[in-house]
Amino acid sequence: MSEPDLSVTICGVRLRNPTVLASGILGLSEDLLIRVGEAGAGAVTSKSCGLKPRAGYPNPVVADWGAGLINAVGLSNPGVDATMEEVRTAKRVLKPKGVAVIASIFAESVWDFGVVAQKISPAEPDLIEVNISCPNVEHEFGQFFCATPYVAAQVTRRVKQSTDIPIIVKLSPNEANIAEIARAVVDAGADAVSAINTLGPGMVIDIESRAPIISNRIGGISGAAIHPIAVRCVNDIARAVPVPIVGIGGNAAARDAIEMIIAGAHAVGIGSAIYSRGLAVFAETTRGIEAYMRQHNFARLDDFRNSVMETAPTAGSRIVIPQPTEP
Repeated sequence: MSEPDLSVTICGVRLRNPTVLASGILGLSEDLLIRVGEAGAGAVTSKSCGLKPRAGYPNPVVADWGAGLINAVGLSNPGVDATMEEVRTAKRVLKPKGVAVIASIFAESVWDFGVVAQKISPAEPDLIEVNISCPNVEHEFGQFFCATPYVAAQVTRRVKQSTDIPIIVKLSPNEANIAEIARAVVDAGADAVSAINTLGPGMVIDIESRAPIISNRIGGISGAAIHPIAVRCVNDIARAVPVPIVGIGGNAAARDAIEMIIAGAHAVGIGSAIYSRGLAVFAETTRGIEAYMRQHNFARLDDFRNSVMETAPTAGSRIVIPQPTEP
């Protein structure tokens, strides 16, 4: 058998492997984006930027509660003008290495989404991620932009009118029917979808002080605890729309990434796992996917993408229950 091909093409953009740095973890500067790309990621995503600089919430903003992370950073960012330069620098360094650069954007109104997309475009990111699903900030209508198909589609159309760069719309697990939201944004022009953003908001309390453990009291939940929810959402979306999907949520090892791909993901976002596994998680995940492909004689990721069985195994079948610490 020839060498397995781990590359994937999303909206005409080739990734050398399906691992993607998820937005909001280490995409704070061009230096960090470059470090992640050099560590083995197939693509890197900047921290979401808005029209103007935003301070976010005071520390502590992230805490490990055992089964995952709770965070409420508050979309702190230096604004789109500064982020544009960071994205431009990262792409100049990473493009020769075969690493794609994704610029993530957010806004506080439908109109401003278009303004931010227009402003970030001269940096020529390979893709633009449109974050309509952050659970920790107030928006124009007092709800997430992805809360209804109508508003999600409005944002998508506005961004598509403002840039020629392919867009990935990032969806929330908090909506009752994520497939319906996915259909709405794809019908409005989304080139791809990413799912999921953090779940929640949730709350964790220190029982000795009786105080919330993060400054904002409530925050988004990420990490291993939300992985099964993310897998279900990805599979629901894959059944509903024909566009590429970036599967995000609790991906900490090759097993998690493979599960996402079987569910229908084209690429796999890695975020919270960096806190526990470091930047090595990207290369380790890629090696694990390659080993799985060799074991099952898969030449390409397409050979097992969106291949989840319709029914559970029959009685007596060997079922391997995944453990969080498995590589």
